[in-house]
Amino acid sequence: MNRAWIEPAFDRRFAGVRVLALAGVMVGHLLLLQRPSTTTDLGLAAVALVLCLAAGKWVFGALLAQSVLLVVAHALGASIVPSVKVLAAVTLFELAVRQSGRRLAAGATGLALAVVVNRFEDLPGELLPVLYKVGIVAGLPLLLGAYVRVTRDAAAHARRHAEQRELRAEQQLLAARAAERTVIARELHDLVAHHVSSMVLRVGVARHVTAATPTTDPRITEVLDDLHAGAGAALADLRRLVTVLRAPDRTDPDTGSLVEPGALPAALESVVEHGRRTGLTVTASVDPRVARLDAVRGLAVLRLAQEGLANAAKHGGPGAHAELALRVADDAVHLTIRDDGAGRARPPAPGPSGHGLIGMRERVDLLGGRLEAGPAAQGWRLAAELPALTTDMEPRL
Repeated sequence: MNRAWIEPAFDRRFAGVRVLALAGVMVGHLLLLQRPSTTTDLGLAAVALVLCLAAGKWVFGALLAQSVLLVVAHALGASIVPSVKVLAAVTLFELAVRQSGRRLAAGATGLALAVVVNRFEDLPGELLPVLYKVGIVAGLPLLLGAYVRVTRDAAAHARRHAEQRELRAEQQLLAARAAERTVIARELHDLVAHHVSSMVLRVGVARHVTAATPTTDPRITEVLDDLHAGAGAALADLRRLVTVLRAPDRTDPDTGSLVEPGALPAALESVVEHGRRTGLTVTASVDPRVARLDAVRGLAVLRLAQEGLANAAKHGGPGAHAELALRVADDAVHLTIRDDGAGRARPPAPGPSGHGLIGMRERVDLLGGRLEAGPAAQGWRLAAELPALTTDMEPRL
């Protein structure tokens, strides 16, 4: 909501409350202390109250009317002159808080002239007392109101300056992130994509050579075909990733999200088939509702499944049995990958671990989920839970 609209409205409401409180004070003063005894006093008091209430909306007009009322009350010898004088001073303060320029100068001049007119018979002998009274009745409210207005304007200016500074800092951060993404994209394109392209080309040549040799073992041809397909898919993913890094807001369907909405079940089936080709016996149970996940969570689930089955194949060994279970329940996505380690000839040699588990934890933490990975009774168990945000659900604030 726009603060430039809120603050004036708040000032008007707050001014109205002050005027009503002042009117209540005046009513108490008239009823309990001064107690107007004549019809003239009562009529002038009623007019003063009406002008006090009108000052909440028409402060300039109410101030001019109060100045005239002050002269009239003094001319009629009314007893409410001090009360009217106080009300006019407070109204001038209100005008000084709200406005500046000609209207404020005209209002202050009108009240000062009313004070001078009431003391005109004392001039020129009482010039200094009259000027002092003008300073108290008109000058002091004018200075106090102007001080409040200047302080409020300075605070608003400081707040706007702070907001602009935050906006510039955010823009600089976004520019730095864009530059960093561009550098990463360039390195991926120049180094990784280049080598993967070379691998795809060489495997293609090897397939061509083995296809021309009648004595080639069919298993070699199958492995080369699998390598060629996997390398080609990796190259396509790299190209799409480079495009996303260079232009995150681009929505080109050919180069956009790595997992299109609704394509997750088929992508998971491909991952499972790839795990089976590595020698694992994979049992998969995939909830059909995962097809409704948004692209970000779909990509996270796909990468977790790829990394989990790759680790099962690496550490469980050929012939190991792995189970993949993926379901959507309680507004969360639950992924479990478990292997029995039956194909492991010996425990893995100690040494530095890769970045797969670290990357999975970072991906899950980024989405506000949790990841558990560690040895089970037999083999290894990986369990991840991600908050579900499907394509037909509204984002939660």
